[in-house]
Amino acid sequence: MSEPPLNSGTDRPIVLVCDDERHIVRLIQVNLERMGYSVVTAADGREALELLKTVKPMLVMLDVMMPYVDGYEVLRSIRKNPETSKLPVIMLTVQAQEGDEQIGLDLGANMYMTKPFNPQDLRRFLDQ
Repeated sequence: MSEPPLNSGTDRPIVLVCDDERHIVRLIQVNLERMGYSVVTAADGREALELLKTVKPMLVMLDVMMPYVDGYEVLRSIRKNPETSKLPVIMLTVQAQEGDEQIGLDLGANMYMTKPFNPQDLRRFLDQ
């Protein structure tokens, strides 16, 4: 999708994965690493916002429901910051109620995936 970030310390592009469920983070991490990406993880939205100050990912994956700061608020912050406003964001959530996906897309998410997700859907997005 884009060139690797300058501060990655590796030639592998970085993906920031933010989810408070460790098993989901691990599943995403394993799949992304198999696809050739480096993965940085955050357990909540506050941690994700702090990491975005130092890590320059090429993609952010956000769970909607997290402690401290939810995924929608993280997405709002990403879109308001000129340094991250164009950063691709995938919302990942168990919320599949009508309207939830539209909220994420209206806030600027590039994709909305419900859990459980198919790793091939993630691969298709990254291959665009």
